[in-house]
Amino acid sequence: MSAVDVNKKSFWKRSANKVPGSIRPVYGAQHPPLTEPLGSPPRSAGPKAKKLTTFEDFNCQTADIWADTPEDFAMLSLDSALKERSPTEEDGAVVKLDFDVGSHFIKSVRPRASSAPLDPDVLKRTSSVDKDETEKAMSKEKPFSKSSGNQSRREKVLSKPDEPPLVGRTMEDYLDMEADRESYRLEKFGKLLAGPNTDLEALGQLGWAGIPAAVRATTWQLLLGYLPSNIDRREETLKRKRTEYRNYIDQYYHNRNDTQFHALFKQIHIDIPRMNPSVSLFQQKIVQEAFERILFTWGMRHPASGYVQGINDLVTPFFLVFLRDYMSVNDNLENCDLSKLPHDKLAMLEADCFWCVSKLLDGIQDNYTFALPGIQRQIQLLEDLVKRVDGALDAHLKRHSVEYMQFSFRWVNNLLTREFPLHCVIRLWDTYLAEVSDFSNFHMYVCAAILFTFSKNIQSCDDFQSLMLFLQNLPTSSWTDDDMHLLLAEGYRLKYMFADAPGHLHAKK
Repeated sequence: MSAVDVNKKSFWKRSANKVPGSIRPVYGAQHPPLTEPLGSPPRSAGPKAKKLTTFEDFNCQTADIWADTPEDFAMLSLDSALKERSPTEEDGAVVKLDFDVGSHFIKSVRPRASSAPLDPDVLKRTSSVDKDETEKAMSKEKPFSKSSGNQSRREKVLSKPDEPPLVGRTMEDYLDMEADRESYRLEKFGKLLAGPNTDLEALGQLGWAGIPAAVRATTWQLLLGYLPSNIDRREETLKRKRTEYRNYIDQYYHNRNDTQFHALFKQIHIDIPRMNPSVSLFQQKIVQEAFERILFTWGMRHPASGYVQGINDLVTPFFLVFLRDYMSVNDNLENCDLSKLPHDKLAMLEADCFWCVSKLLDGIQDNYTFALPGIQRQIQLLEDLVKRVDGALDAHLKRHSVEYMQFSFRWVNNLLTREFPLHCVIRLWDTYLAEVSDFSNFHMYVCAAILFTFSKNIQSCDDFQSLMLFLQNLPTSSWTDDDMHLLLAEGYRLKYMFADAPGHLHAKK
C-alpha cells in the first residue's frame, strides 16, 4: 500500500474531532439550552448511540442555531420571563401571545373564567410589565439583530426596516400592517394595469390571493378577455362592445312576448325576483329589468342551451363589482338606490355584465347543454374524491341514501353563489377568474373542500332529511374573506395532490 493510500485511510481517524460538520452540541441551540458550556466533558450517554446510516439520521441529530427563526427565540425568552411570575397573581389575568398569519405577535389579555371583571388600570399595568419583561429577555438572549447581517430569510420577507419589532406589537400595529400590505398590493396591481401591455399571467398570479375592490372590475374584465391587454385599445373596445349590446337589445328584446319565445321570457321573469332576496339592490325594478334584458338576449344568442335556471345568479357578482365604478366609495352597494344612477351609466353597466357573463359561460357551456354532461362529469369526480379522501363521510351519505347529485347539482350549476354571502362569492371568484387552467376543474376541488370542512357536522346528521337540510343550508352566513382563504387553500391542496394523478382517486383494493 502506498503512502498516499495510508494517508487517505488514516485522515479521518487522525482528525475525527475537528472535521467541520461533525456532530457536536451547540450551546443555546437546543430546547431547553444545554447547561454545560462548549468544551466541557460530555455527559454519560448510557447505551451506545446508534450508528448514523442515512442523511436523515444525521440531519435529525445535528443542531444548527441559524435554522431557528426569530419566533423560536421569542418563545424561549417568553418562557423564561413568565416563569418568574406566579400563575395566581392578583391581576387575575393570563397573558397570551399568538402568532398571526404573517408570523407576527399580537398581544392580548384573556381574563380567567373564575375571576371578577378586571380593572382597566390592572390590564394596562399587566400589559406594560409583560412587555418590559419580554423585551428585556429578548435583549439578553437574541443571538442576532437586523444590523448583524445574519437576519433569517423568514424575518427578511415578513418584516420591513421601519416596522416595530416582532415582540410586543399591539392590535393597532397589526391593523396598520394589514393596511400597509393592502396598499402595497394595490400599488402592484396599479403598476400591472397601467403598463402599455398588461401581463395577464402575472395579473392572474397576483389576483389568485384576492383582488382589491378599487381595481377588481378592470382586473376581472381583463382576466375574462373582455378587455384587451393593450391599454390604448381598451376605451375603443368598450365603446364598440357597448354599442354592439344595444344593437342586440333592439334586435331581440321586442320578441319576448312572441309565442315562440314566451316560455323563455316567462322562466326568466320568474327566476329574477328569487335572486338574493336579502339584498335590496336586486329587488329594485330598474335592476330586475336590466337582468331580464341581459338573460333574454343571452338565451337568444345561445340556442344550443338557451336560458337555464341558475344562470341568473351568475350575473349578480358582476353587477355588484362593476357598480362600484359608478358609485361613491362609501356607498353601501347592496342597499343603494339605483334610480339615482344616470341612464347612460346604467346602460354601460348592463352591457359590461352581459359580455362578462357570456365570457364566463363560454368556458362551462357543457354545464347547460342537453343532459348536462359538464355537471355530470364534475359530480362524478367529486364523489370519487370524497370516497378516496374521507371514506367515512362517503359511507355515511350512502348509508342514508343521499346521492351527490341531490345536493351538489346546485353547487356546480350556480358556482356556489347561493352557498355563501355575496362578498364571499366575489372573493371566491377572484381566484376562479385568476385560474390559469379551466376554473371549473378547480371548482370541483373547492366543493370537496366544503364537504371536508363540514365533515363532522354532516356525519352528526342521522337521517336523510337532516342531511339534505344541512347540505342545502350550510352555516356560512357569518363567513369572512379569511374563511374563504382557508377554503381555497384546501381546494388548492386537493388539486395539487390529485389533478395530475387521477389514478390516485381510486383506492387500491
